[in-house]
Amino acid sequence: MDTWVNEGFFISTNKQYLDVDTIHHFLSQEAYWSKGTPKEVVIKSIENTPLCFGGYKGDISNRVGEQVGFARVITDLATYAYLSDVFICQVIVN
Repeated sequence: MDTWVNEGFFISTNKQYLDVDTIHHFLSQEAYWSKGTPKEVVIKSIENTPLCFGGYKGDISNRVGEQVGFARVITDLATYAYLSDVFICQVIVN
């Protein structure tokens, strides 16, 4: 299973759901470790990472919702894994 759902929030490893504009904005403008990173580099990092997680508020499988988090796992798929570029945006729940 590539999607987990709980109380209106989704976590998915499906790269098709990722909002690259949101990810790029956060990483290039907000994250101290990657300020100024070009969008092309963010896209390439996602394409070349075997496991990415997107966090969403709303039903992203029906394209109703917004991306509120991201993380990617850099790994050799055998013995090594490193969690990278992790962020969760503030979410206000009514």
